[in-house]
Amino acid sequence: MNPDRTVLIVGGLPETVRTAKELGLEVLLLQHPDKVTAEQESLADVLVAVDFTDWAATEPVVRRLHDEHGFAAAVSLTEPGLEPAARVNDHYGLGGTGHEATRRIRDKWAMRRHLARLDPEAVQARLLLHRGDLEAFGDEHGYPFIVKPTDATASIGVFKVDGPADAERIWQQVSALRGTRTDRISTMYVLQDFLMEQYVEGAEFSVESFSFAGRHVIVAITEKFTAEGHFAELGHAVPARVGEEVAERVRAAVARFLDHMGVTDGVCHTEVRAGEHAVRVIEGHTRWGGDAIPELVLAAYGVDLGRLAVGWPFRLVEELPDRPAPHAGASSRFLVGAHGRVTAVEGVEQARALPGVLAVKITAKPGDPVRPLRDNWDRLGLVAVTAADASAAIELAEQVTTTALRITVEDEYGRVSTARLAELGPSLVEAP
Repeated sequence: MNPDRTVLIVGGLPETVRTAKELGLEVLLLQHPDKVTAEQESLADVLVAVDFTDWAATEPVVRRLHDEHGFAAAVSLTEPGLEPAARVNDHYGLGGTGHEATRRIRDKWAMRRHLARLDPEAVQARLLLHRGDLEAFGDEHGYPFIVKPTDATASIGVFKVDGPADAERIWQQVSALRGTRTDRISTMYVLQDFLMEQYVEGAEFSVESFSFAGRHVIVAITEKFTAEGHFAELGHAVPARVGEEVAERVRAAVARFLDHMGVTDGVCHTEVRAGEHAVRVIEGHTRWGGDAIPELVLAAYGVDLGRLAVGWPFRLVEELPDRPAPHAGASSRFLVGAHGRVTAVEGVEQARALPGVLAVKITAKPGDPVRPLRDNWDRLGLVAVTAADASAAIELAEQVTTTALRITVEDEYGRVSTARLAELGPSLVEAP
């Protein structure tokens, strides 16, 4: 193996390994024992099963791979692999966004503290340690405010505190979640610490960016659809249907955030809310977004974020222009169902074969429970499509679902219903 053309990939899906091979790289893959697949074993030159969230277990494996094979970069596009990959790059002087920057972005409490030192108008936050902290934070910063884990994903364990009357209920829910690994959370996560932070008003977006040695390119602003009563994301549209003045404020806020956090290289997924007077960062990730957002960006902009992430450390890809322009629209929409149990999933392959369809990802299987929406894990699947613009793509996803897909749900009384696309409601942004 040629060390200068070898990448160490930490976790993730087979497509990341496949991309590396397409770029002509040799691949050393660290994969969690619960996540190893036959496809990964066939694609990787070397695969080692190890719990890479445990550095004490991972460090000797990395050292052995470096001594035996060598590698020029460590890359991860999966949340649990971000810190180990950055730690490897730091240890061997391989460049890229460092471990400290990666850690303080992943740790939402560290992120809030860091931003507060740099920005007097930053969102205020505190750790939630005791029951009385909830009323104290509300008294100091007002209601509503948010309670969430410091290092989880997919909106798991996120609560909105509307007033003092909510405190006991939310404290009980947080207490029940601490230390748990449930069927709704990746086995690589244990919920421990929670923080409280000011609620941010405004339209919600995610921002997909790529940094080239400190130059931040805002590739796409993704419009997000949510609803009151829960924090599950119901749909995405690319490019966001928003005026240029708002778009420019979002770009500037994200670039400033990346600078403040110390990001120098690679893909980032940053979630923001744009209010009337300011754009506030909700959280950031030194990885690409989930929910088929990379597919949406590729369809709308022709930018392959995964290829950039793997190829940039080896300078096998060209830098992007400062302002990539879209040539189409794309949307992902999510299926939800009435409370009950899935009895049948039909039409997936037919839906995938329809014009404009980018992906159909159904996580629900016959026998699975269907719960009321609380977070992203309660959705049944998604349909991602591309069309002439974002509005047309949103409509096309509806057509694809009604034409081909059918997920049947039966409740405890034997009543049968069909899953549907979540209603998006009115957009919080103005379509042009």
